[in-house]
Amino acid sequence: MTDFDPELVVIFSPDHYNGFFYRTMPPFCIGTAAQGVGDYGSHAGPLNVPGELATECARAVLDAGVDVAISASMDVDHGTVQPLQKLFGDAASRPVIPIFINSVATPLGPLRRVRALGSAVGTFLGGLNKRVLIIGSGGLSHDPPVPTLATAPPAALGRIVHGEPMTAEQRQARQVAVMDAARAFARGQGPLQPLNPDWDKAFLDLIDNNRLADTDCWSNDWIEGEAGHSAHEIRTWVAAFAALAVHGEYRTGHRFYRAAPELIAGFAVRTAVLTS
Repeated sequence: MTDFDPELVVIFSPDHYNGFFYRTMPPFCIGTAAQGVGDYGSHAGPLNVPGELATECARAVLDAGVDVAISASMDVDHGTVQPLQKLFGDAASRPVIPIFINSVATPLGPLRRVRALGSAVGTFLGGLNKRVLIIGSGGLSHDPPVPTLATAPPAALGRIVHGEPMTAEQRQARQVAVMDAARAFARGQGPLQPLNPDWDKAFLDLIDNNRLADTDCWSNDWIEGEAGHSAHEIRTWVAAFAALAVHGEYRTGHRFYRAAPELIAGFAVRTAVLTS
């Protein structure tokens, strides 16, 4: 990363009812300004978003026939800022265009539209004459205790529908509950759906072999049945690699995978560059 020294970062990432809510839940949204909410001890405060460039990106994606929303004040959570912090130390140190992909709040659109989004973004980036780092941030198989409109208890509905603000104590209690569920899951206890390493590795094999189009026929019900309700976060991977693949064949470099029950997730890392 030091050698590449990106001039711009584009990150496709999910949200966990910290910035997007059922009152208005777009499938995709490009932030022209954004700030971290600070969950799980992550970055809190503004990101370095080049607003005019992000707006141009949104216009190009719309012109390509992909319906995308824009946000002039996007709240982003750990799904966006943690990768930036891990890579650069400071989440706000590089210009970044955040692109939200709904991966939790059903109903969800088909994966082929996610691939179309990535391709449209990649085409736009190819005309910038900049060194661009593209990130897809999301888990593989996992089924954490995340509510949906159909499953949320009454106490959670105000939060996931209207975005009712949480006090620091409420946010901490929410995070502790998730961490407690993770500890129980790691001990083989609790109701959460098991991880599926075989499914994860099959998906990664498609990524490694430039076969993104194979996911076009994957139904959302099938993904949930095989890999859990939050496995839809593979959408961020599909979009990121589609943004790269629109410019030709790529090869993956660093490859890491571990089924991580203590994180309630199949955890993987891939890096990739174009072959020409």
